[in-house]
Amino acid sequence: MGTELEIGFLSLLPVVVALAVAFVLKDAVLSLLFGSIVGVVLAGYDPITGLAHLLRESLGNDDFIWVMLIELSVGTLIAFYIRVGAMQSFTDWALKRVRSPRSATGFAWILGGCVFFSDYFSPLFSGPITRPLTDRHKVSREMLAYILDSGSAPICTLIPISGWAVYIAALLQGYGPVETAEQGMAVFIQSIPYNIYGWLTVIMAGLVAFRLFPNFGPMRKAELRAQTTGKVLRDGATPLTGIEFDMIPPSDRGKPNLLLFFLIPNLMIVGISLGTFWFTGSTKILEAFLAAIAYMAIAMSLGKHFTSTKDGMSVALNGMKAVLPAVLILAAAYCINSISKSLGAPQFVLSAVEPWMTASLLPLVTFGTAALISFFTGTSWGTYAIMTPFMMPLALAMAGDVVSGSVLLTIGSLTGGALFGDHCSPISDTTSLASFGAGADHMDHVTTQLPYALLVATFAAAAYLTLGYCYIDAS
Repeated sequence: MGTELEIGFLSLLPVVVALAVAFVLKDAVLSLLFGSIVGVVLAGYDPITGLAHLLRESLGNDDFIWVMLIELSVGTLIAFYIRVGAMQSFTDWALKRVRSPRSATGFAWILGGCVFFSDYFSPLFSGPITRPLTDRHKVSREMLAYILDSGSAPICTLIPISGWAVYIAALLQGYGPVETAEQGMAVFIQSIPYNIYGWLTVIMAGLVAFRLFPNFGPMRKAELRAQTTGKVLRDGATPLTGIEFDMIPPSDRGKPNLLLFFLIPNLMIVGISLGTFWFTGSTKILEAFLAAIAYMAIAMSLGKHFTSTKDGMSVALNGMKAVLPAVLILAAAYCINSISKSLGAPQFVLSAVEPWMTASLLPLVTFGTAALISFFTGTSWGTYAIMTPFMMPLALAMAGDVVSGSVLLTIGSLTGGALFGDHCSPISDTTSLASFGAGADHMDHVTTQLPYALLVATFAAAAYLTLGYCYIDAS
């Protein structure tokens, strides 16, 4: 499966099958594994041998292990917060100030916007903090997941102080007049106003969070259920957090000091993550969580919130067990992502739309192509890597080898198009992390968020079509 095949439209079949099974059975892991089996059969393997090979290839890489370790670290930290009573104390404190569903979801949206430097860190940090508040105010987990998801990757594409900006700027280097990394960053910054999908996604989420835009579709049903019955999850839902969190007995040492047991570890996480990005250009998220865990373990031991070392390990293990549903979703998503690429899905989509790459239609076709590739592969960064070498020479050639408005518009359409799939594809890691951060059923998150994403994508596509013709007329 390391070599790429070319089987045309059949390369999309694994994800199509996975989506169909998921919408019918509402089981994300089973549907993704089923799609992966379809993929390995198309690749010429028998189901058992092929799946075993795919699992080894997809899960034995640094990216998956890194994200898995982050999720296990988050589970451990949340377990410590529950044991010491920090989560409950923060909720009690915040409820005196956050007094309505609107303020609860608005707070979640604002907090996500503040964590702008990492799409992984944002839902993992904001979700556990805001979930008790939204639960108390009968906000559905689907709504919280949507707000967390819209405040992660979309924000990262709009603020140049992020790994996304550095990555895209590096990809732009070497095309036409863009000769250095600094020039690549300058061009990316100039293209940010043209990232229409990113802007509209963040604005839409804010309007929904503050109840200024009416809910519709499956999200409306989810919110009505939560408000009328108090059920933040539908009956039969499988949230990406296990029951092990409920099995952690609280400490008998009384009400905790929020400064010591909540504020300081959270400031450590933010400070280390942002500081390492600022000084090294790489966000050390895992190291930030491990440092906070070490601090909490020492502080809780000194405060006698553990009865013994064995008790402390039991709390940590319960936290890790509680996040296993999220780890399984992530593993299955990595598998189907890998097999889709091996079958040549990105290349098929690109070749199918190549005849439409005219000067006036280039921004629209770039947006649509990037959206399709990212949705069927679950990765925006991979989409950028695939499309930039194809799109940049074409855009520059049509603009006379200068970074004109039409080139910036095309870069913005690529940024937003690739963001679409990363933002709402069921096989995207950031979509999974938003489900995990909110404690939502993964497929419930996908089905409730998708209509909102499609609405925004429709407006963005119309804007790219209009602007594409305007730039051609102006030139």
